[in-house]
Amino acid sequence: MDENRVEIDWASARETNLRNWNERVPMHVEGYELQKFDDPEYVSDVVADDLVALLPFLPAQSLRGRDLCHLQCHIGTDTVSLARAGARVTGVDFSAPALRAAKTLAERLGVDATWIESDVLDARAAVTGEFDVVYTSIGTIGWLHDLDRWATQIVALLRPGGTFYIRDGHPALFALDEFSETLTTRYAYFGDGRALEWDQESSYAGEGTLVNTRTYEWPHSLSEIFGALLRAGLRILHFDEGTTIPWQFSSRMVEVPHGFAWPEAERNLIPCTYTIVARRD
Repeated sequence: MDENRVEIDWASARETNLRNWNERVPMHVEGYELQKFDDPEYVSDVVADDLVALLPFLPAQSLRGRDLCHLQCHIGTDTVSLARAGARVTGVDFSAPALRAAKTLAERLGVDATWIESDVLDARAAVTGEFDVVYTSIGTIGWLHDLDRWATQIVALLRPGGTFYIRDGHPALFALDEFSETLTTRYAYFGDGRALEWDQESSYAGEGTLVNTRTYEWPHSLSEIFGALLRAGLRILHFDEGTTIPWQFSSRMVEVPHGFAWPEAERNLIPCTYTIVARRD
């Protein structure tokens, strides 16, 4: 069923999404529980999980002293967490209010970070230098229409021998009807260039009602994701699929450590996330 699949040009969709994400910032500043970062040892649950998967593929299994570029960093909670793990961090996001919130958080915590306002699809032109690690995680590439362009930015940002890491919601999960009482497919798994149009007054974190309620996302199959990375010249080192996700995709999901999962009887029926580690040779 494609009732919310629409034709829209990238510039219009991007501008609509930007208004929505700008408006979410104060809601997320409240909803992300930033006071937890007052503990100097605290890192976000997202980064705590990601480090388990990423570090085995880094020299000395550590981010210590590594230059890291965090694409689509939003308000910087994961970027700050990566800095606490030892990286020299640069956060990139298209939302100026989000970056102001990120900078405020980092300065309050005494974390050294560089913040760059740019679309991820133009990141190479906006960001100075090369990086040992390019990182992106959770709720990211569905907002992008062109994964080939995305992958070429990643390769151009990486030093030779550098590592790319992504964990995100699984496209099989995103094809499910989030309101169904069973695991029922509703949305397209494969992309065809059209966007999925959404109209929601709330966000996944924080309280309040949005004025800019409309957003656009694009479905990307695993084959499309892998194909873009491989065509750009990256070598795949690791692939995994997980049964938990950091937000409640469906009201039927139950809370588990570091996120949400389907009820136990259904947990092994469908993946919720995927993880890819790749390298620029």
